[in-house]
Amino acid sequence: MAFKLVRGGRSRILVLNPNSSQGMTDGMKPVIDSIDLSYSTEINTYTGPPNAPASINDGHDLEESTAAVLREFDGELPMGLDFDGIVVACFSVHPLVPALQKHPTHFTAAVTGIFEASVLTALSLLGPGETWGIVTTGKFWEKHLTDGVSGFLGADASIPKSKFAGVESTGLNASDFHHGVDPAVVRKKLKEATKRLLSKDGVSCIVMGCAGMAGLEEIIRDAAEEERGKSFAYADLHVIDGVRAGIIQVEQMIRHKRLRPGLQAKVYTPELD
Repeated sequence: MAFKLVRGGRSRILVLNPNSSQGMTDGMKPVIDSIDLSYSTEINTYTGPPNAPASINDGHDLEESTAAVLREFDGELPMGLDFDGIVVACFSVHPLVPALQKHPTHFTAAVTGIFEASVLTALSLLGPGETWGIVTTGKFWEKHLTDGVSGFLGADASIPKSKFAGVESTGLNASDFHHGVDPAVVRKKLKEATKRLLSKDGVSCIVMGCAGMAGLEEIIRDAAEEERGKSFAYADLHVIDGVRAGIIQVEQMIRHKRLRPGLQAKVYTPELD
């Protein structure tokens, strides 16, 4: 098991990919590099062990990836993870998020998933009468994510006045975005799903509902330009990358945790060479 330092050094954040695809983890690096964080914020990445699913495509994969990651952590890191914040980089209602939040050796860390962080970010960006939606991978995720939004917000996302416009799927798997499928096919299917979402009333914010979509924002904006014009696509439309939203969210969570009365702020000091 290895954690790879990709920037930083004071607050320590772990971006945790619970599947076993190193290529998917590597695909998040350009997004991580693009985030305007203090250099003192250290970001590490982790890829699930070989016995984790290579791509998380359904409920069984969610459970299998959770079990595989927890087994590796408990076996190799019995004293817990030395991170201030953890971002579970799978766009789903992933059971690993509450498992790490409640884990006896990881309870001091701020933990969120890219799904939860994206929902909060989308809601914060909406103006009056505007709505948001999700573009994701396979058909399974349409109901899973719709139910997830309802559960996370404690409200029915299908009610007529909901700000949530729904979920549109591409028919692809998470692993298809970076290898195995012709990029032209990926582009076509992602644009088609984006246009279906934009056909709904008031959509001004689109969440990329898969960590494997990292770096594909341009395709969504291209589809938006074809549907609603260049001004909307590049000046009005918000496109949310879950990895970016997760890192920004967990950094704020770390700061708020340190404000609790009676708790001494945890500060990480790298060893000198």
